[in-house]
Amino acid sequence: MEILRCEGLTKTYGSGETKVDALRGVDLSVNKGEFLSVVGTSGSGKSTLLHTLGGLDRPTSGKVIIDGKDIFSLKDEALTIFRRRKIGFVFQSFNLVPVMTVYENIVLPIELDGDKPDKAFVEQIIDTLGLTNKKNAYPSQLSGGQQQRVAIARALSSTPAIILADEPTGNLDSKTSQDVMGLLKVTGQQFAQTIVMITHNEEIAQMADRTIRIEDGLIV
Repeated sequence: MEILRCEGLTKTYGSGETKVDALRGVDLSVNKGEFLSVVGTSGSGKSTLLHTLGGLDRPTSGKVIIDGKDIFSLKDEALTIFRRRKIGFVFQSFNLVPVMTVYENIVLPIELDGDKPDKAFVEQIIDTLGLTNKKNAYPSQLSGGQQQRVAIARALSSTPAIILADEPTGNLDSKTSQDVMGLLKVTGQQFAQTIVMITHNEEIAQMADRTIRIEDGLIV
């Protein structure tokens, strides 16, 4: 069953001589529960694609449909709420709040939505990701791999329709990268999550169910 679709996605920055076509008509379909990796060189358009799929950046033209909803038909405030409830993000730079504990960081998106976290579910995620003894630690007390696991736990905690991962192993050494990817795959399967990950690392990409390549703003 399809969970994500984009049609004719274009994104243009600038105009005239400075015009850059970052996306040039991308069509893509992702099924529920699938782990898709998008590979491409620097400047190929993969980050722009991910940010557009996640509603962080509005396209110049085209549609993004998540869970049956055309997300760019929503006004900015409604899009922000939709994004918080339906999309989990895992960034290369972790983006953890330094003054919050591991547990507080993980449940932050749920609390921002005015909801109460399902404690049993959150504890299950924390246990699966091997963070039980780090719950009360602060990000500065964690290794890079541990911080990325917290970021994955945060993305999973609100049970989003889809998780978008932007170079999730970009700041990690190769051994930690393999560990984090293994956990991302396991948690994706265990919690029935759909994952779209962009990476320039071919070896990491091969751990996904399916890999597509983007070059010059087009899927090739």
